[in-house]
Amino acid sequence: MTDGHERKAFYGHGLPYSDVSNLKGTLITIEGSDGVGRSTQVRLLKEWLEVQGYGVIETGWTRSELMSETIGAAKAGHNLNQLTFSLLYATDFADRLEKIIIPALRSGFVVLADRYVFTAFARSVVRGADPAWIRSVFGFALVPDMSLYLKIDVDTLVTRVLRNRRMDYWEAGMDMHLGTDLFESFRKYQWRLIREYNAMARRYGFITVDATASVEEIQARIRRKVEALLQSRRMRTLTDNLEALRPLLFDADGDDDQGEPHAAVSSASAEPASAPRGGDARLGDALAAKPPRTD
Repeated sequence: MTDGHERKAFYGHGLPYSDVSNLKGTLITIEGSDGVGRSTQVRLLKEWLEVQGYGVIETGWTRSELMSETIGAAKAGHNLNQLTFSLLYATDFADRLEKIIIPALRSGFVVLADRYVFTAFARSVVRGADPAWIRSVFGFALVPDMSLYLKIDVDTLVTRVLRNRRMDYWEAGMDMHLGTDLFESFRKYQWRLIREYNAMARRYGFITVDATASVEEIQARIRRKVEALLQSRRMRTLTDNLEALRPLLFDADGDDDQGEPHAAVSSASAEPASAPRGGDARLGDALAAKPPRTD
């Protein structure tokens, strides 16, 4: 957690029905082209942060319970146009923002977003959307505390994708009719995406990380940037929070006549009231758990 009550900013009109005046957590986004290795870096970063004692929530593109199946089915039909793409992505993101990201930030978690609204910006613009229009559509998005951009050139990206997995229809931009060959279409489409990401890096102040390096080198650079951010925001680990709560849970004078600690609450034997399973409940569960080992 951070001390104080910093208000998060929106990219546009925001969410008028959602209070974001006291979001104590930190929002970190990881962006980059298809196949650049974002998901691997997010997984490694999440594991590392948890070992340090932070509460971490991960969210990714098109993973909302409301829209993930719908988007998957629509893409399987290979008949989405640019407008449908943008609106489906906006709906998915809005659902995750309201149900996952904001509650987690309110509870003091570090939120790692594998892709953010910049993915929608890049994909929509290269398909011919008006940049001002797509930014307005996603005007309800929170401004992240840090955006990490895994930058790579198209030649290295193509080699990496061919070595690790297959190219698919949408990653190759086949809907844009850039060519009949999947390989050439992938190359042309990803080149356009990279060009757009490079422009956004300057516009939105991304922290650029050289994605041509090894997985370990990329992760080391990411950790240094994230650690500096959390220290500057005075983020507290779950262990810190547990120690801060201890005086509130037990009397300062220690044991009673029976050798048992005095509970500060009025009825120690009573069952705790049920709590909704939102971000605050998850934080409570995490605080009650044994802090992770850091050796």
